Amino acid sequence: MKQHLLVLVLCICSIQVYYSQEDNGVVALNIPLRNSLTFNRFTINPTFSFVREQDKYISLSNKREWVEFEDAPLTYLASYSGRFGENMGAGIAVFQQNYGVLTTFGGLLNFAYNARLDRDSNLTFGLNIGAYKSGLNTGKVVTNFDDPSLENVPENFLITVNPGINYGTGFFDFGISLKNIVAYNLESSMLIEENPEQGIQGHIMYTGYLDTRDFFDESKFTGLLKSEFRTEETIISGLLMITVPKGIWAQVGYNTIYGASGGLGLNISPQIAIEYNFEKALGDLTEFGPSHEISLAYRFKSTENYEYSSGDEVAGLISGNNKNRKKKKATKPQIDRKAIAEQKAQEQAAADAKRLAEQKAQEQAAADAKRLAEQKAQEQAAADAKRLAEQKAQEQAAADAKRLAEQKDNDKAAADAKRLAEQKAQEQAAADAKRLAEQQANDKAAADAKRLAEQQAKEQAAADAKRLAEQQAKDKTATDAKRLAEQQAKEQAADDAKRLAEQQANDKAAADAKLLAEQQAKDKTAADAKRLAEQQAKDKTATDAKRLAEQQAKEQAAAAAKRLAEQQAKDKTAADAKRLAEQQAKDKAAADAKRLAEQQAKEQAADDAKRLAEQQANDKAAADAKLLAEVQDKEDAVLNPTDQVGKAMLTITKETEELKTTQNELLQKFDNIVEIKNQDLQDLKEEYELSLKGIVAKPKPFKSIAEENNTLNAIKSDLEAIIETRNEEIEALKKLYDDNSDNDFVKLEGVNLYYRKAIERLELEQKEAEITKNELNARLKDINIATEFERKRRIKRAAYDNDEQRYLQDRTTLQNLKKTTTVSTTLLTSDDFDFGEIQNKNIQILKDIKNIDDGYYLVLAVHSDTNKRDDFVKKVIKSGSSDVDFFYDLNSSTYYIYINKYDNIQAVNRALESKENKPYNINMSVVKIEN
Repeated sequence: MKQHLLVLVLCICSIQVYYSQEDNGVVALNIPLRNSLTFNRFTINPTFSFVREQDKYISLSNKREWVEFEDAPLTYLASYSGRFGENMGAGIAVFQQNYGVLTTFGGLLNFAYNARLDRDSNLTFGLNIGAYKSGLNTGKVVTNFDDPSLENVPENFLITVNPGINYGTGFFDFGISLKNIVAYNLESSMLIEENPEQGIQGHIMYTGYLDTRDFFDESKFTGLLKSEFRTEETIISGLLMITVPKGIWAQVGYNTIYGASGGLGLNISPQIAIEYNFEKALGDLTEFGPSHEISLAYRFKSTENYEYSSGDEVAGLISGNNKNRKKKKATKPQIDRKAIAEQKAQEQAAADAKRLAEQKAQEQAAADAKRLAEQKAQEQAAADAKRLAEQKAQEQAAADAKRLAEQKDNDKAAADAKRLAEQKAQEQAAADAKRLAEQQANDKAAADAKRLAEQQAKEQAAADAKRLAEQQAKDKTATDAKRLAEQQAKEQAADDAKRLAEQQANDKAAADAKLLAEQQAKDKTAADAKRLAEQQAKDKTATDAKRLAEQQAKEQAAAAAKRLAEQQAKDKTAADAKRLAEQQAKDKAAADAKRLAEQQAKEQAADDAKRLAEQQANDKAAADAKLLAEVQDKEDAVLNPTDQVGKAMLTITKETEELKTTQNELLQKFDNIVEIKNQDLQDLKEEYELSLKGIVAKPKPFKSIAEENNTLNAIKSDLEAIIETRNEEIEALKKLYDDNSDNDFVKLEGVNLYYRKAIERLELEQKEAEITKNELNARLKDINIATEFERKRRIKRAAYDNDEQRYLQDRTTLQNLKKTTTVSTTLLTSDDFDFGEIQNKNIQILKDIKNIDDGYYLVLAVHSDTNKRDDFVKKVIKSGSSDVDFFYDLNSSTYYIYINKYDNIQAVNRALESKENKPYNINMSVVKIEN
């Protein structure tokens, strides 16, 4: 069981499963199918069911993460998604995820709608709505004993909303989505406020085609860069994919959290495809092993040729459609990526020719009409008739050109329209066509220049990313040693905790045995007293004295037996206490020895550091004194400059030195608060360990955590401002020094050396301050994580202890009520009783009720308030019934007050029919308990 719980904790930490006091066992929605740009793309952004999509798919996907890890996270997803119209995409999916002993099952509903803004400009809106159920999979729990904490983990049903938007151009897509912006728990009717999977996700995607003459001719290239901004962290990832027309695609990627990935897919046939992705964890997750993802899909080929889609012909290993593919390319040149620029130019030229022909035709018609009106009485009638015929021919040609230009999908018709327009157009049309061609050439050159600049920017970004990765690798090497030491300390603490838990289990077993003996003695005494009262009520003869004497003898015997049991328990408790004290003494001695060794090591390290610092300070003071003496021997220029540059440099140097004092004070305050929080963490651990041994620690003085955090945030803000200001001062000093290197004052040998050394020293101090600040931030983060773990562990134990303590306290309260309450001489009426919650007259079934047997119970009242419960029980006893009892239902947090218990339905029905006319019986109902 401990092994499974460890697996569960590690798994939950990795996949962002979160708990709270109100929503225990709630799992955040996170579909881990993040490495594919072919299937299930709407899980990346809700608009991707439409964006650059042509067909519809049915896909089955399975992902197993970290396979070297026992009970690794496992995800199954089945979906149907794709393009359903010119402006609409949609999808539906069902999924199941297993995280160790936790499991989720639910579905996703996707919808995307596109608004076309221009020829190559699209704005797409998308929405993902998820509904799923999360809870504990008891079939996965392996334990040798009942663990009450497992019974307190409820099932939860949640609704999540994930909207998104995408803007697409000819080759690029830009978009954002809001992940888990709303998460609503239907079980608790509350919005989830602390959702670690909530964040803003942005992406940039490029889709283009390769122009080559080999195997990769017309291959589609897709690149996706994605950033996700959460409250506690930022995740950056990238994916690159190339799709070969033969029906094969490959992709590689990197994620700052989950590491590197690679995948390969192929079309078995034009309809059936398979894809495999491999993900290798890096960094802190390396020991968990790699992840595997496999998808099987069926493609429904669309008969439509949608705009804003890939429009690629699909080939497969088992198909003979290569000829068809070439033929379709010939008849539909708009999907020929090699000729797309030339085709656009032809279409634009045809449109310009059409407009030019129409304009010329109108002008010519006006001129001919004017000449025809002026010369209709003249001898030029024949010439006018000839020009009129020519005009009709021109109008017919223009109409033919218009009809031919409207046939955009027919290259031959476009070419004929172009030739016809060129034939009928005049010299002005030829000049316009020439200027148009020049303009298109200029536009193409500008586009080429833009693509070249974008390519250079990408190369520069790749180089910057490489340098950043190298720097991070260096920084990580420096911190690996620290993490290794902390990991070893944690493993040692885990072993100590295991031994402590075993010792505590033995101690608890002894304590439980003692409590059981005392409870049995109390129950026996109560049962004897009950039987005695019943006997006295039935028989008032002279034999009562004899029976009373016998009963008193029994009570004396029971009292003697109880005293004997208590004495034995005390003896055993004393022995256990002695053994516990010896064990604690040994543990304390070992811990003291360990702390002493650590303290000595720390003191030795502190002494060494102090001596080193003193030595460095002495060396630095001597060097400064020597340097100052050299300067003062030559000229008192540094401390008393007369040159304006010298005065400015001296002023900046003094201001920087003054800021250093404030900066060091803030760093010391930051370190002090980190130490305080670390001590609070150690106190929590110590208090928890003592509570496991049955030792109550002295309560700590109250302090405001909010005030402490506000102080910490103020210190961090001031520290950041001081560091930034000091950096600016140092940069100003460097710039002044460099810009005035030819100045007579700066050229002085002593002055030059002094300020050069001063700048180097100041920069070194700032680097040390940055390192110290980063180390304190990292340590504070680790302390906060450990503190949160300790608090959750305390809450879990408190819930378990409170349940047991409540039962013992309730039993004690009931016994005291029966002992201290006597039958009242004043008759009570039903108006004197508060029956609490109104109960259904039908039989109510309750499950998982602790410390009470199965059966049928005659319930008198139901209360959630203990004072009202006790008042009702008192009045029932005053009315003459001492058989009253109650039990607690943890699921509804209420007490059920009952009078009798029966084993079958016939018996309880007879009891209801023959119930006495008592004021507390008027709202009597039946409750069946099934544990």
